[in-house]
Amino acid sequence: MPRTIAHVDMDAFFVSVELVRRPQLRGRPVIVATGGDAASRGVVMAASYEAREFGVHSALPLAIAHRRCPQAVLIPRDMAFYRRASAKVMEVLRGFSDRVEVAGLDEAYLDLSECPAPKARARQMKQRMRDEVRLVCSVGIAPNKLCAKIASDLDKPDGLCVLEPERMLEAVGDRPAKLIPGVGPRTSERLTGMGIRTVAELASAPDGVLERAFGPRLGNELRDRARGRDDRPVVTEREQKSESRETTFAQDISDRATLEATVDELADSVARGLSEGGHAGRTITLKIRLRPFRTHTRRRTIDEHTSDPAVIRAIARRLLADFELDAPVRLLGVGAAGLVRTDGAPVAAAESAPAGDALTLDV
Repeated sequence: MPRTIAHVDMDAFFVSVELVRRPQLRGRPVIVATGGDAASRGVVMAASYEAREFGVHSALPLAIAHRRCPQAVLIPRDMAFYRRASAKVMEVLRGFSDRVEVAGLDEAYLDLSECPAPKARARQMKQRMRDEVRLVCSVGIAPNKLCAKIASDLDKPDGLCVLEPERMLEAVGDRPAKLIPGVGPRTSERLTGMGIRTVAELASAPDGVLERAFGPRLGNELRDRARGRDDRPVVTEREQKSESRETTFAQDISDRATLEATVDELADSVARGLSEGGHAGRTITLKIRLRPFRTHTRRRTIDEHTSDPAVIRAIARRLLADFELDAPVRLLGVGAAGLVRTDGAPVAAAESAPAGDALTLDV
């Protein structure tokens, strides 16, 4: 039976959740960021559509965002609140399909293959989201996950778009190749160096060109994706790979004692996250970003899985001690990978964003 996949993408999710509990900010430029003030080294996590008109977007350094839109209201992130909102969103979606793949806090795939009227189903879903969670989403419908994800972005905000693979190049062929899921910054840069800038150019790349540059598997996959081909099924459980925390310093740090104290705090936070989720990790990682933007990762794999803060602290500290600091530190991060449940069972993706308590958005 032909597949029908819906990709649901919550519009400006972090900002939208904040506006539910701060309705007085509706219609104003609003930024949710990792930093608490414009002078910090935080980055934009989400921007309202009013702020986007000034060129503010996610991943933009907060200082630049402030220069572009100094009148924007800055809200420090509240991840616990966003996770509770996400849990409520996924609960609504599971009322429309028993096959839901959570792809992030603010997006999911639904298999609607057995639904006789998927567009009507999507409209009901959008209305239910408004009524029960007071949030707006965009929905893309297609025969596969790739086209569904692209479609959900073609009619934002509050959109509903159907995209057939044979119409994909007509719809997005002149867009940058990085539009294709899986084409990240490095791949995009390499493609540009090869003279391939758009989705259409990627789809029509001569045989052998992509394969020589990226290898046979990835080369073929890139061309197939640009042509709208994707056979991946909707997977209701995915493996969580890591638990991590990081912080960006307001000023570059060279003092070892300060760095060690920060590593301890991050390690303790990682341990709490593991314990609260019922997980344990075996590979401890340390992420260090030096001035100006040189990022290094060090890791150590131990014999037994752990969520013990003392063990994670000790290993992270040793990784820091063994690292030669030839410049001040901008960012530190600590993580645990190779996760299992504490009973030894595989880790399920549904646990990567804990549901928490029942969501009450009218705070």
